[in-house]
Amino acid sequence: MKLDGMSVIEFCFYTQGIKGAFFLQDHLLLIVKSGVYTVRFGDQTYTMRSNEMMLIHKSIGVEYEKTGEPDSDYILDYMMFFLNEKIVDEFLTFAGLKPIYLVNDVVPITVFPINDRIGSYIESLKPYFNNPDEVKEGLVRVKLMELLFHIADSNDRFLYQMVQPLSKDRGSIAKVMEENFLNPVSLNDLAYLSGRSVATFKRDFQAVYNTTPLKWVRNRRLDKAKELLANTAFTVTDICFSTGFENIAHFSKVFKERFGLPPSAFRNKMS
Repeated sequence: MKLDGMSVIEFCFYTQGIKGAFFLQDHLLLIVKSGVYTVRFGDQTYTMRSNEMMLIHKSIGVEYEKTGEPDSDYILDYMMFFLNEKIVDEFLTFAGLKPIYLVNDVVPITVFPINDRIGSYIESLKPYFNNPDEVKEGLVRVKLMELLFHIADSNDRFLYQMVQPLSKDRGSIAKVMEENFLNPVSLNDLAYLSGRSVATFKRDFQAVYNTTPLKWVRNRRLDKAKELLANTAFTVTDICFSTGFENIAHFSKVFKERFGLPPSAFRNKMS
C-alpha cells in the first residue's frame, strides 16, 4: 500500500528461505506473525521469531535472512512498514506527545514482542492486499496512525527510538565503511550514511585512506574472502557471493592479482 506515491506497507508470505541486503533511508518496522527473520548489522545479529517486531533505524545498511518455522511448513508471514520522519512527527502532534530524546540509549535495531492488539491489527490489514492499488492514501495514513498508537500504548520506548538522531559517530568514514563494505551500497549511499555530499565524501575518504572508495571496498572484500578461505569450509562460490562479488570469474581474477594465487589454489596451499 502506498502513501505519497511511495510503498509504505508491504505484506509478505513465503514458503522458502531468502537472503539479501538493503539500505534504509526511512525507518523500517518488521512484524513477524510466523517464521524467522534474521538481520545482520556489522558484527551484530538480531533474530525475530513468530509474534515479534523489529525496528530498524533509518540510514543503515543491513543483511537479512528469512525462513519459515519447520513445524509450520516453513511458512513465513510478516509485514513491513516504512515510516519516514514526516509520518512519525504527524503522529506525535496528533497524539499530543512530545519527542523524548534518550541520552546514550539510541540503538540502530531493537526487537520486542507484539501484543494481541498489534497481532489483531496485522490480521485486519490483510484483506486490503487483495486489491492494494484501490486503497486510498487517506486510509493508508489512518492505518499507519493506528499502528503507531498501538506501539505507543504497548512500548513507548520503541516509539521514541524513531525520533532519535543517530550518534554523531556515524559521520566517521571508517565506521561507515567497516559496517557496510559487504553490503550492496552505492557511493551515494555511503556519502549519505556519513552525513556528507558525494564530493565531500570522496575528498575526505582520500584524506583518510589515500585511495578511492571503490578500490578500498574491493580490497576489503578480498581480505575478508582470504580470511574465509583460510578459516572456514565454505565453497569458493559461497565466499565469492557472501563477500559482495557478483561474478566468480571476476572474483578469481582480482583475488589472484592481490594475493598471487586464485582462490582454490590459495586454499590448497593453506591446507
